[in-house]
Amino acid sequence: MTQSRRQFLASAAGIAIATTLPLPGRAQSGAATAFAGDGAGGFAPNAFIRILPDDTVTVMIKHIEMGQGPYTGLATLVAEELDADWSQMRAESAPLDNETYKNLLFGLQGTGGSTAIANSYTQMRKAGAAARAMLVQAAAAEWDVPAEEVSIFKGVVSHGAKTSSFGPLAAKASNLTPPEDPVLKDPSRFVYIGTDRPKLDTVAKSTGTATFTMDVYREGMETVVVRHPPMLGGAVASYDDRAALAVPGVTAVRQIPQGVAVYATSTAAALKGRARLSVEWDSSKAETRSSAQMMEDFAALATTGDRLPAETVGDSDAALGGAAQTLEMEFRFPYLAHAPMEPLDAVLEVKDGRATAWGGWQFPGFDNGAIAGALGMNPQDVRMEVMLAGGSFGRRAQPSAQIGAEIGAIAAAAGGNGAWKLVWTREDDLQGGYYRPMTVHRMRGGLDAEGNIAGWHDTVVNQSIMAGTPMEQMMQGGLDPTSYEGATKMPYDLADMTVDWVRAESPVPVLWWRSVGHSHTGYATEVFLDRLLEMGGKDPVQGRLDLLRGDMGRDRAVLEKAAEMAGWDGTRVKDGKGYGVALHESFNTYVAQVVEVEDRGGQPRVTNVWAAVDCGVAVNPNVIRAQIEGGIGYGLGTVLHNAITLGDGGIVQEDNFDTYRMLRITEMPQIHVEIIPSDADPTGVGEPGTPPIGPALANAWRALTGETVTTLPFSARAGA
Repeated sequence: MTQSRRQFLASAAGIAIATTLPLPGRAQSGAATAFAGDGAGGFAPNAFIRILPDDTVTVMIKHIEMGQGPYTGLATLVAEELDADWSQMRAESAPLDNETYKNLLFGLQGTGGSTAIANSYTQMRKAGAAARAMLVQAAAAEWDVPAEEVSIFKGVVSHGAKTSSFGPLAAKASNLTPPEDPVLKDPSRFVYIGTDRPKLDTVAKSTGTATFTMDVYREGMETVVVRHPPMLGGAVASYDDRAALAVPGVTAVRQIPQGVAVYATSTAAALKGRARLSVEWDSSKAETRSSAQMMEDFAALATTGDRLPAETVGDSDAALGGAAQTLEMEFRFPYLAHAPMEPLDAVLEVKDGRATAWGGWQFPGFDNGAIAGALGMNPQDVRMEVMLAGGSFGRRAQPSAQIGAEIGAIAAAAGGNGAWKLVWTREDDLQGGYYRPMTVHRMRGGLDAEGNIAGWHDTVVNQSIMAGTPMEQMMQGGLDPTSYEGATKMPYDLADMTVDWVRAESPVPVLWWRSVGHSHTGYATEVFLDRLLEMGGKDPVQGRLDLLRGDMGRDRAVLEKAAEMAGWDGTRVKDGKGYGVALHESFNTYVAQVVEVEDRGGQPRVTNVWAAVDCGVAVNPNVIRAQIEGGIGYGLGTVLHNAITLGDGGIVQEDNFDTYRMLRITEMPQIHVEIIPSDADPTGVGEPGTPPIGPALANAWRALTGETVTTLPFSARAGA
């Protein structure tokens, strides 16, 4: 084949799209350099905006674009305050600068925790407002009129009959001093914020012109794949590379800390060479238990392990001891892979004592340090180009800088001068670790004589994500809040409750996964609560409403809206369909969902989901709906089908989408999303749609069949 993958996509899939979608306003793709003026009238009022003589406005995006929408969202904030026309707007990834482009909630440059819009809302609006003020001032000086009489509307600066676009004013504006505290618009005057906008990166991705890491080629570049230990935590004991080196195109085989690296002139040669390697592994420090045995060990820790108090209200033991009825349940959650559509990859070029690294760097500073450390270089001499990424769900946010460390080791082993592309296959990614932690919830609850909840105790057992990473400094008293978040600080008025955490240990590397702890706590708490309400003879919706504390108005609003959308009348089963509800807040966003489910031969088939969300100011409603829908689909597929299982010797059994099954398009339900109007500052939407779908499904399934599913996925049930 002479066509590249990119050329094929552009020709086969992009022609029709390119002729029907408007090209103005599309994003620049891939990485970008910082802008300091181009010497030809360019205008850079701050680190986030550059305006060129051709009137284009490029916004430097400090958050990686993985499909969740920061290119569009942050550009919207700038366009709003700048009063630009949407067709002018462009977006590019900002370079690594942990101070200038830091996440204001993290203190360093990074994307995660559904913070892209939340931490940038005021910052990016001020950047746009400052640029606007400078353009107005430049026009006022040019026309010799008072600045307060100059207006801007859709990219046109005007005073009476005098008008100008941004470009002609850029040079004059670049000589002005930016205002320290520019005045922001009153929300009543918003034009873009709160209205649907097409995503800036859609056209480039649809036509095959967007640049991802796999599209980066450097002169003399070698492709490298790594043979990793098949057991998690294992290491190389010895290897024989003779058969691998005999493969045409294989140029070298070298041991690195992560395994054995095969260097080649093409991906095909590298993969063939890797397949012919003979490696003996050292499993002395590896996880060799099966996941079934690990689950039993974790469950035992719920009663024998060292419990750390995560939250205590009242006296749950006394309340449970005096309860008229009690309920005990144990919930089991497997390891989960992130499984983004684009597996991990990176490109590194080292030349003349400096390096450039291209990749989907979610926390570029971590990978920068890892690459520099492997090469013995100053981090300032390693330039990080943040590329578009085909999903992540947490996979690219390793505090260990897994990919940066690996490609740095590859370059160092090769002598540290050249260019290399590291390629992970789907099998590498699914079997290469960094999973959502295996988790057990041991729960006890009680009811008084009137059916009201009297006592609640939740013991959570899992590995710590933060321990042993730079994030460990955020742990207090040995507690890792990402392990049990969502089980604490619930909106319900429970007078006597206890949440304990038991830290389990294993060499299996774990990582945050879409919605992190909320992904399992939402399921355990909402299914357990639903059972208690049922035992007490209470309606699932009204029972939750009655439990909400007085200050939980936003929880109340989404729950009432979701029930209204679904036409909830208290009937749990009608026309052969079951109905269930769940309410969960995560990342300061409130979501309630009602699920409609059918029984298809003993398996659940979700037909409708009604979701209400309160995420503060809805910057881009279209993106919010897409993220909630995507979160529901992602969570639904996981609850129904997904588990990473370790077999004998600790070997991961799943290796591709045939064994780690994604939700099929025929399984995707009709999803109805309503956004609650709000004037509160924006909060995240990338993750909060995921936690409620599992428990809402489980509650609907129990209503329909009487079966309570406590071990996930649903497909793991006996006879499933």
